[in-house]
Amino acid sequence: MTLTRIASMNAPTLTIRRCSGAAIEPHLDDIARLRIAVFREWPYLYDGDAAYEAQYLKTYVASPRSVVVLAFDGHAVDGASTGLPMADESPEFREPLERAGHDVDGVFYCGESVLLPQYRGLGLGHRFFDEREAHARSLGGFRWSAFCAVDRSDADPRRPAGHRGNEAFWHKRGYRPADGLRASLPWNEIGEGEVMHTLNFWLRPLEDAR
Repeated sequence: MTLTRIASMNAPTLTIRRCSGAAIEPHLDDIARLRIAVFREWPYLYDGDAAYEAQYLKTYVASPRSVVVLAFDGHAVDGASTGLPMADESPEFREPLERAGHDVDGVFYCGESVLLPQYRGLGLGHRFFDEREAHARSLGGFRWSAFCAVDRSDADPRRPAGHRGNEAFWHKRGYRPADGLRASLPWNEIGEGEVMHTLNFWLRPLEDAR
């Protein structure tokens, strides 16, 4: 586990911790709580529940090479970012890459980042990517870093007015959309029940990471 602190003027001091595998288990309830709260927002519109979270997050505990980056304000976990080797991911994410001819053993998957609104704008988005990419490089053998983003239409009436996506941020990090490379994943959507969603892959060469 690594531990560092970041601070910003007029903002709280946050402690950043990084843990892997079985060491993630004590934090599962906090990660689930954050995922349910943050992913309820656009574009995920996730109507989360503890049972789904327990099933989804056990993948990270089972992988000894996984990573979770946690942001603490005091004793409270207010942000979390996940990652693991794609070879250790579920088939929904692994198989689209395999069908496209990618060697999944050379891909590190940056799962999701969730952060409460009051802690946004402090640079934690970059910090979360920095920590996960550094973890992947420390493991060795990974040529690519990847993540998935849900595909939503700009014309969707549920899209909040003035919403700004993260595409510019991802491009700044060196990630690019992988044309035609998609995953499908079901989750309960607010007011809709279980819906199958399309997620687009973004990739970057890990060797180029800052």
